[in-house]
Amino acid sequence: MKVRGVRIDRRRKCFHLDLGRKGVLDFPFARCEPVPTREDPADEAFVDPELAREGITFRLASGAEGVVLADQALDYHSDPDYLRDLLLYRLTLEARDRKETSRLGVRMLGRRLGTSPAQIYRLLDPTNYRKSVDQMLRLLHALDAKVEVTVS
Repeated sequence: MKVRGVRIDRRRKCFHLDLGRKGVLDFPFARCEPVPTREDPADEAFVDPELAREGITFRLASGAEGVVLADQALDYHSDPDYLRDLLLYRLTLEARDRKETSRLGVRMLGRRLGTSPAQIYRLLDPTNYRKSVDQMLRLLHALDAKVEVTVS
């Protein structure tokens, strides 16, 4: 997620990150490292091209620098799309680990799920977010994993 702009709000003690279609999200100073304080305020904040415009860098009056990533703001605001992608990523890593320790081959997994080996490789790709949680749960079940969902 690209950051389009940033503004420092000392009164509300937060950074306002413009995330395009996600809107402007605030990120509190208290969650930053180092933490801007009244004695050592944030003097400057800018979208950092070295972070591929996916975060900001801020400087305190003391010269200390910190970074806030767009993902941190999305996580702070519990963005549903971000949380879904995070869940898919974690399920994919678990499926990859189980696939490596399993004796089942890709063809056998494909037969168990009624799909092609190419689809199994797509499901095991952690950079692919065009899959569903349902597909990942089926794959984990085929790998003899027990998945429990906890809502808190």
